[in-house]
Amino acid sequence: MGVKQDYLMRMINDVVRGLALVLTGQREVRYELPKEQERTEEEKLYARILEMADRGEINEAENMLLENIDYTDKEDVMAAALFYQYLGEKDDKFLEDNCYSMEEVIFGFRQLFENSGYGDLLYLMKEI
Repeated sequence: MGVKQDYLMRMINDVVRGLALVLTGQREVRYELPKEQERTEEEKLYARILEMADRGEINEAENMLLENIDYTDKEDVMAAALFYQYLGEKDDKFLEDNCYSMEEVIFGFRQLFENSGYGDLLYLMKEI
């Protein structure tokens, strides 16, 4: 991971921590999916989106996420933020090989926060 990408990931992580604090009262949120047989429909959808991203179907996964998000639902917003955080952890080559970029991660992340009414948290990312 390059210096710029490392810096961007730290910024994304800071904003996700800020969102987690606002939504859950906790500073850290690491979402772990329950075992497959114990998942809700929303958790199954989230798992499918992550699997698609891992297979390189990033644009399709993002489209599915955005088609199903309720910007007024805190859990949906947090899941989407974690999705963009997850993508940001991918290396540039993986993103590039799959027709995506760190700039798109940042753009999607910003759009999520603005559409969900948490745009004020983006002051943490003012430099990107």
